[in-house]
Amino acid sequence: MPLSPPPQADPIQSVVAAVLASRKYRAIAPELVASIAAGELAKGRSHKAAVKATKNQLHQSAAVYQTGRMAYDQWLSALKQVWPDVDGREPLLRGLMAEHTSTNERLPFLDEFYSRIFALLPPIHSVLDIACGLNPLSLPWMPLASQATYHAVDIFSDQIAFLNNFFRVANMSGKAETRNVLTDCPPEPVDLALILKTIPCLEQMDKSAGSRLLGSIRARHLVVSFPIRSLGGRQKGMADTYAAHFTALIADWDVQVTRLDFANELVFVLQRQPQ
Repeated sequence: MPLSPPPQADPIQSVVAAVLASRKYRAIAPELVASIAAGELAKGRSHKAAVKATKNQLHQSAAVYQTGRMAYDQWLSALKQVWPDVDGREPLLRGLMAEHTSTNERLPFLDEFYSRIFALLPPIHSVLDIACGLNPLSLPWMPLASQATYHAVDIFSDQIAFLNNFFRVANMSGKAETRNVLTDCPPEPVDLALILKTIPCLEQMDKSAGSRLLGSIRARHLVVSFPIRSLGGRQKGMADTYAAHFTALIADWDVQVTRLDFANELVFVLQRQPQ
């Protein structure tokens, strides 16, 4: 009886394995890596070219916003030491948020940012933070209702573990999960969804991602923001471009929209009309 030929390796999983073998990408949700790898292989790329293209996409959409090696264990140790000291919390949290480009850009106007947003909202008892980065560390700046719950999702498993530890240290009713929101957005209804500087990143991977994401979120209120400067500091008409794009995304919505302009971030606060 002739021997059966050895099974062929799944080309998508081969690319995933090669990408996740890199220190820079090993904590990223494998399902997202597989989705990008499948798209690159579908273009006829070789294994080597698909690995390179997948890494490039992950870098541009996510990894570039991490300013260096994320020392989560050290950060957690510092939080445990400082948290009992109310006066010491804010400087430490600001220092940690500076390690992620998205939250670092918001630090100069952090107090104003959340005070202006929440002034437009009723009491918020539940929050969903999409592609959260280190934004949950700004919870002390958010005037949430007493006993509010906070659900954070992102693609980096080590970051998610750190945030769950942060919630425990801070005694906050929060949970963080690793999710690819392109295909797996949390279905639970919430009072408020935060989608901060997220849509442009998702649309680099999938041009229809912004529309699908907004349509899948079950939130009474949404805060959606866009960067108005590039990572290099240039504006390039980004505010007008993103304002027009967002208007098109919600053209069919029955919703009240308030625009807020900050130094480097364009914010839209949406309040859906009762059904």
